[in-house]
Amino acid sequence: MKAVISVIGKDAVGILAKVSTICAENNANVTEVTQSVLQDVFAMVMLVDITNLSTPLAQLSDKMTALGKELGLSIYVMHEDIFNTMHHI
Repeated sequence: MKAVISVIGKDAVGILAKVSTICAENNANVTEVTQSVLQDVFAMVMLVDITNLSTPLAQLSDKMTALGKELGLSIYVMHEDIFNTMHHI
């Protein structure tokens, strides 16, 4: 099983490290990352393997939301099945 994590907000040092640390603490393995900085806007999408997740996905999402509030970012966690359904043409 996989999940998609998206991050958008003002660029700052350590965003990738902080998000990936929460993933590691919850046994979510980051398999792919793409990120861009446009002027001072940071955008990142991570694909994470949640097969061995040590907490419920909703709890991981809550932790990411809290980190986003702390850093002034929008961080969303979505199960791969929901992501694929939403973006199916």
